Amino acid sequence: MGEIVRGLERALLTRPVPTSDAAVRFLLKTEKGSTKNVAVLLGISQRTVQRWLTTRPGMRRSPSAVHAGLIDEVVRARWQPRVRARQRARAEADGFVLHTRARFGFAAPAGSSDDPRVRLITQYLSGEVARELFAARDAGGGEQQQMVILARALGHAYFRDGGLRAHGLGIAFTDVEFADFSIG
Repeated sequence: MGEIVRGLERALLTRPVPTSDAAVRFLLKTEKGSTKNVAVLLGISQRTVQRWLTTRPGMRRSPSAVHAGLIDEVVRARWQPRVRARQRARAEADGFVLHTRARFGFAAPAGSSDDPRVRLITQYLSGEVARELFAARDAGGGEQQQMVILARALGHAYFRDGGLRAHGLGIAFTDVEFADFSIG
């Protein structure tokens, strides 16, 4: 996962995603206490799930690294679905604030300083940009596609001041160190 996708995921959640034992208990709760359903969900045996949950001394086991990754993926997909939907709708309606540190460069007329440099930028972006980002993520678009969307939006809102100056300035947006989104 890239920094932009991680930032979008963090913005959609109000509480941290459970990890390790809490994640297995969360899955057990979502499957109404059925270790069999959790096992089917993860593609493993029911007995393995029971070993993770047992309280008997000497019988308890922890998930392997492969299983822990699988558990994390399944939990993230099911964690706070209504909250995520509400946050997404709010971002698409009202927009969001992007706080990022990345390398920005320009394609500008001769005589200008167009060398890329790292900048720390905090900028409000419209709901239309949020819709584009979520649509790209839902369609399976990668980090590069999302960087193009953000470069275009930041170019218009930040560098061209909403279209009031620097007409024809092209923005190169690369080397994203972090991208945080504030919604609502």
